[in-house]
Amino acid sequence: MNTLFAETLRRLRTERGLTQKQLGSKMFINNSTVARWENGTRLPDATMIPRLAKCLGVDANTLFDFAAESDDVPNVIMVDDDEIILSHGVNVLEEVMPKATITGFIWPTEAIEYAKVNRVELAVLDIELGTASGLELCHTLLEINPSTKVVFLTAYPEYSLDAWKTEARGFMLKPMTPESVKEQLKKLRIPFSAGGVEA
Repeated sequence: MNTLFAETLRRLRTERGLTQKQLGSKMFINNSTVARWENGTRLPDATMIPRLAKCLGVDANTLFDFAAESDDVPNVIMVDDDEIILSHGVNVLEEVMPKATITGFIWPTEAIEYAKVNRVELAVLDIELGTASGLELCHTLLEINPSTKVVFLTAYPEYSLDAWKTEARGFMLKPMTPESVKEQLKKLRIPFSAGGVEA
């Protein structure tokens, strides 16, 4: 639940004399969606926040900042079939995002099962996973939750073209470093401040 964003949205809407239905009409969405934003059970996605900011006459970055201050602990997964690389990568992610729940997987099937019962905010995927493909895993994870942000990790730069054909948000070369993770997170539209990333 994101109490800060919900309270801010409710305050801004009422200050402008708008009902939930009126704000929904201005945004071309159902007023029940606005209600869920205001009770903290849902957050608008990155495409809706600029539209919301325009309707309320505020800076979009302000709303992005409030949305990032979620009360929830973000779930972050990493999938790599090399145990040494996976262990190192999980340590790096924990350093960069100390408030996030970081979980590593060697087997893509385990990552898929985890994603079915946990809302995954960020997935860092190796492209070559033994006989499996990180590209296929990306598609599966996005079918489960289209808002999951996928970043590919590989030792082979030539795979980047294939990676960008998916709906992934980023691409990192091995070995992963705190600096490379922070750089990728900056490129994501919503900052992971809840995970400890500095603005």
